[in-house]
Formats: sequence, C-alpha cells, structure tokens
Amino acid sequence: MIDTHSHIYSEEFDQDRLEIIKAAREVGVKKILLPNVDASSIERMHQTESEFSEMCTAMMGVHPTSIKEDYKKELEIVKNWLDQRSYIAVGEIGIDLYWDKTFVKEQMEAFEQQIIWAKELDLPIVIHCRDAFSEVFEVVERQLDEKLKGVFHSFTGDINDAKRIVEYGSFMMGINGVVTFKNTHLRDVLKEVPLNKLVLETDAPYLAPVPYRGKRNQPAYIEKVAHTLSQVYDMPLDLIIAHTSDNASHIFNI
Repeated sequence: MIDTHSHIYSEEFDQDRLEIIKAAREVGVKKILLPNVDASSIERMHQTESEFSEMCTAMMGVHPTSIKEDYKKELEIVKNWLDQRSYIAVGEIGIDLYWDKTFVKEQMEAFEQQIIWAKELDLPIVIHCRDAFSEVFEVVERQLDEKLKGVFHSFTGDINDAKRIVEYGSFMMGINGVVTFKNTHLRDVLKEVPLNKLVLETDAPYLAPVPYRGKRNQPAYIEKVAHTLSQVYDMPLDLIIAHTSDNASHIFNI
C-alpha cells in the first residue's frame, strides 16, 4: 500500500515516529508521501524524509489555510525549494473556505501559481479542497492541459464533483478514513467512480478511520480504508491494494 498523504513529520509523532513507521511497514505500507504545509513545516518534513528515506518522500507547496497577506513570501520560499531539489509533487495546495473566506482571492492566486510551477516541473499537484469545489474547479480548468495531473486529496464531494474530476482524465481522488464513517455519503458516490481513479491516503494525524475515529491517525490504519473500499467495490482486499498502489505509482511516478 502507498499512503499518498500523511503528516507524520508533525509534532504529534515526535515521541514514537519510529514505531509508527514500523507499524506501517508491518501491515504492508511501502511508501508514505509527505505533503508540506508552509515555511514552518519544511525543516521537520525534510528531516523525516531524510531519517526514513526508504519509506518517506516529500512534496513542496503552501497549504491554503497558510495563505494570508504575506502569501508571496510563502510562495517565494516554495519556489526556492522547488529550484533547489526534486520533490514527488507540488502540495498540498488548493483552496479552503471552511475556516475563513477573507483571503479567497489570494488563495486562488497562490493555487494557480503553484499549478504553473508544477506544470513547468512536470510534477503532479495535490489539492486540498474544503467548501471550495467551484473555486478549485475554476482555477484548475484555467490551467487544464495535457501537462496537468494530480490528486484531489481527501475527496468528500458529491457525484457531480466526482464525475467532473473523472472527466479531467489525469486526476485521482484520495480516499481516507472518511469513507469508513457511519454517516458518510462517500461510499454511495464511489459506487459511481471507477477504481482506477482512486488512491489511498490517511491524512495522519487527522481523520482516523473507524474504529479509531477521534484518535490520532497513522499510516498503518490505511488498511481500514482499503478494507472499506473492498466492500464498496465488492472486490478482494488484495486487488483493491494492487489497483490503488498502481494508480499512486502512475500519478506520482514512483
């Protein structure tokens, strides 16, 4: 399995990061992709990647909730790192209007600029979209061409959102613990989505799957996500794992 989105470099794992990595390996996790948040998380992310280089691979980008008045400084830091070394993706980037709509214009500008850089570097993008599908689609469709590819991380949209993403051709949907929640609509939506459009993720330490909901999430729990997908698609667990890992390998060029 490939955990395509995990913040295991965060402080929540400072006491037991090695054990967390071991637990992931024991259930069959082969790769953990690390999305950046902003300038404050870069050093921790790079350190975790360096320490666990056989498992962990970093992305570079600015999370939309970190886009404020000084967002151009954050973008400059991202650009400097993208120029210095290679990354597996530009992420996590996007638009989040759940907490605050003050900087929607700045979020859209920062999102589009980072998409442009990803295309120049031939890298996929990892999109954070919360209460902002129309704004995200507007920006993506301005930049949509044969070079643009990526993942709608933590996808929780409706069937129309899913169909629109499928029509883009070169985008996947990241599925995490939300799919296991009792009252989610996501399982019904996914029945209409081809399996070749899905990748697995945890978003650790957030969104732990049932039966761990409300607790700290970790990459080993990705198994619960895969198990739920095996029920949704009425397919053996090993085939779900094989297909989603192939999808992740393709989109992230692993």
